[in-house]
Amino acid sequence: MSNTTRELDLAIEGMTCASCVAHVERALAKVDGVEAVSVNLATERAHLRLSPQVTPATLIQKVERAGYGAHLVENADQPETSAKRERERIVLARQFKWSLIATLPVFILEMGSHIIPAFHHWLMANLGVWNWIIQAILTTVVMFGPGRIFYLKGLPALARLAPDMNSLVALGSLSAWAYSLVATFAPELLPNGTVNVYYEAAAVIVTLILLGRLMEANARGRTSDAIAQLVKLQPQTATRLHDGQTEIVDIAALQPNDLLLVRPGERIPLDGEIIEGNSFVDESMMTGEPIPVSKTPGAEVIGGTINTNGSLTYKVTKTGKDTMLARIIELVEAAQGEKLPIQALVDQVTRWFVPVVILIALITFGIWLVFGPDPALSFALVNAVAVLIIACPCAMGLATPTSIMVGTGRAATMGLLFRRGSALQSLAEIKTIAFDKTGTLTLGKPQLTDFEIVAGFDRSQLLSLAVAAEQHSEHPIAQALIDAAREANASPGTLESFEAIPGYGLRAQVSGQTVLIGADRLFKQQGIELSIFTNAATTLASEGKTPIYMAVNNKIAAIMALADTIKPSTLPALNALHNLGFKIAMITGDNQRTANAIAKKLGIDEVIAEVLPDQKVAALKKLREQHGTIAYVGDGINDAPALAEADLGLAIGTGTDIAIESADLVLVSGDLQGVPKSIALARATMRNIKQNLFWAFAYNAALIPLAAGIAYPFFGILLSPMLAAGAMALSSVFVVTNALRLRRWQDTSLRHQQDIKEATHE
Repeated sequence: MSNTTRELDLAIEGMTCASCVAHVERALAKVDGVEAVSVNLATERAHLRLSPQVTPATLIQKVERAGYGAHLVENADQPETSAKRERERIVLARQFKWSLIATLPVFILEMGSHIIPAFHHWLMANLGVWNWIIQAILTTVVMFGPGRIFYLKGLPALARLAPDMNSLVALGSLSAWAYSLVATFAPELLPNGTVNVYYEAAAVIVTLILLGRLMEANARGRTSDAIAQLVKLQPQTATRLHDGQTEIVDIAALQPNDLLLVRPGERIPLDGEIIEGNSFVDESMMTGEPIPVSKTPGAEVIGGTINTNGSLTYKVTKTGKDTMLARIIELVEAAQGEKLPIQALVDQVTRWFVPVVILIALITFGIWLVFGPDPALSFALVNAVAVLIIACPCAMGLATPTSIMVGTGRAATMGLLFRRGSALQSLAEIKTIAFDKTGTLTLGKPQLTDFEIVAGFDRSQLLSLAVAAEQHSEHPIAQALIDAAREANASPGTLESFEAIPGYGLRAQVSGQTVLIGADRLFKQQGIELSIFTNAATTLASEGKTPIYMAVNNKIAAIMALADTIKPSTLPALNALHNLGFKIAMITGDNQRTANAIAKKLGIDEVIAEVLPDQKVAALKKLREQHGTIAYVGDGINDAPALAEADLGLAIGTGTDIAIESADLVLVSGDLQGVPKSIALARATMRNIKQNLFWAFAYNAALIPLAAGIAYPFFGILLSPMLAAGAMALSSVFVVTNALRLRRWQDTSLRHQQDIKEATHE
């Protein structure tokens, strides 16, 4: 996103189908300054990229002119959204109840007389013409009472030449109702043999569609359960320590550096750093890891996690939207609101769908009127109404976003954060996975295993110089040297100046001496001879250790070796990917010998070593040319360009913020088994989406011709408008219910291996 654009979210009210989405998108896209807009039916939100001069008021006005409501999404909207959906569900339940109460007598009076001849005779003898009058009254109550929403929204949309689902329902039910009124009160206006009433069709259509919307609302409410559960994790109050006393304060009143007390069994209110106490903290809702994590002074804690067995005193480091919990919620919401590339086809179809359906209904009416058997007018009306009702595009609009919502929500509970919803589809196209080494395949906490010095230098003195030089460095060697110096009781010298040389090492002035520490390329650049350590370096590299050199006053002084521990999850994760057909590569700044030794241990296919941070992008491009679409897994600042360049970037959640911001998917716990797990879940989600789209399209492709009466000449079968309404309602419910199956998705080894096999062969 450029500096001249910003992003904004609007909550949209009143959308009921895919056509509504298209209308809102077109209305917003016409605003000058709007560069991109994406409207999501499942989340009921519009995401826009626009220039700074565009005001929210302008956008809201455009949405309202299109016939919908809108308001700006605030950070605290999630609880309000849940409450709003619950209110809407209660209103729908009430509307359906009253509609059902009024519809049942109409259905019994009309259909009962068709099914039971004796009942028909009883009605004629006792009610006569009042039978139809009672039906007219009750149907009118249903339509303009509980069902009035269809006409308040559908008819204006029709007038704007932007018909939607409400327009189809309005046209179908009004046609049946108006025809019946004429048959009841002015039968002389109709041709002989066509005086029939269809009150039960009009009433049942409204009632069944209200039932479908109620069932859909119940199901859709559960699609955002993951976010709702995340929101509930944060306590509303905290115990703050102030002048040695404890006080209960509202979470909103807390500031960074406040000291908080967390007792056993309580949730940790905000992110922070432990000052005092020892305990185990359950972080499963954040990381997906079920085993509680040991916490001691200096350790970081995450807001929303549970302190299990000991009291902790900790310092608040992050509040509000800067906390990990708030960021996770933001990431999940962003992913849920995004459209997948596969949605483009759906958007193209639904843009013209409703107008085409109306045209098909008119053609159906005309064909039956001209060529149909007597009473032709009745047949024409019934079949045209059936076409209008059966063809609602609700299922098409919900097919993709509901699966994305549930899939990304399920991923969040497993410690897998999709920063982009489209990453779900990208995962299916990956052929090669490249890994960074340090901090990704390994723990990133190397130990000093060898320290060989040149004659004339003192080990303790060199350690003192090295520790002083490294004290401001973020390189893993710094902590390893500090640990080694502590064990040797070597106190650091006086640091006078320091210069980091990215990709090479460092130069420092310590106690009047110039110190160089780094890889062999640093010393080659400075013209310092390293031949004295050629054999030692070869031996160390063959053992998978990283040789690091040290020079004092431009004279080589020592060679050190660091050994980084491979993560316990690395080998099982790579074996799972490797055995199932993925090509695995490693891109590292380490020397070739060390990289080859690590690759041999892990069975990695291809190694690209001795690359600087800016060369990782070129290495990725080379791999893509050789092997096709590629994913990159990394954790450090130097991985950010590669994460952005890859077709899919996966960041280790224990890594840096910059790496996480550059990635498409974040593995919160840092467990590499999250890589095959995320592929498995993505595959399951894509299968779910394809099932939904197949159902939505196949349903319309099969039932619209049936509703039009194509089977009548061959089998004498017609589709009743009532059955059409029921089928239409069930199609949406089916799609949402199918998506909800992802909430129970489990990563069994057999299941995810099959998923990954499919990913490699598609």
